Amino acid sequence: MSYSFEYIDIILLAMIAGFIFLRLRGILGKRTGFEGKAPSQLKEVLKKVNQEQTKKINEKFDDKAQNEFLKGAKIAYETVITDFSDNDNKITTSRSLLNNEIYNQFNQALKERSSRGHYAEITFIGVNSATIKEHKKIGNILNVTVDFIAEVITCIRDKDKKIVSGDPEKIKKIYDTWVFSRDTTSPNPNWQLVNILT
Repeated sequence: MSYSFEYIDIILLAMIAGFIFLRLRGILGKRTGFEGKAPSQLKEVLKKVNQEQTKKINEKFDDKAQNEFLKGAKIAYETVITDFSDNDNKITTSRSLLNNEIYNQFNQALKERSSRGHYAEITFIGVNSATIKEHKKIGNILNVTVDFIAEVITCIRDKDKKIVSGDPEKIKKIYDTWVFSRDTTSPNPNWQLVNILT
């Protein structure tokens, strides 16, 4: 009699093990086909295809691309102007938007302003217009020249808070021509300010 209970226990355990196996297989699935590492030649081909697609996208600077660029250029313009003209005399938020040469020029001007004990106040009203004056590609580098017209309220004060220049009550129209640049072969979509013409 006791032998029959042992057989029933073995059968029950086998059924439970089978059930668990089927559940795991249903959840985890089973191996089918090739699941090893891709050969290095395949990786090279895929990398080349991705680079070519990126290059084609970057080389197209059609109307749609220009409109997208101008949206970003307006934001960059406001960011740089307000960062340069705020009262901390430091370039912080716009650092990634400037190439090293422009950054050094701005930094030098801010150090001179700070050494005189001056600081700026600015209220950026907005960009009235931003138009692409020209764009040209030199090798892999695409340069885009943009004419900006914007309105700001700005003044420079000394350490005693006396106004040195500007007017804190008057809206001033400013005209700038900036050159932005980016490497079209780079996966990085960001542009940098590389020259200020006016």
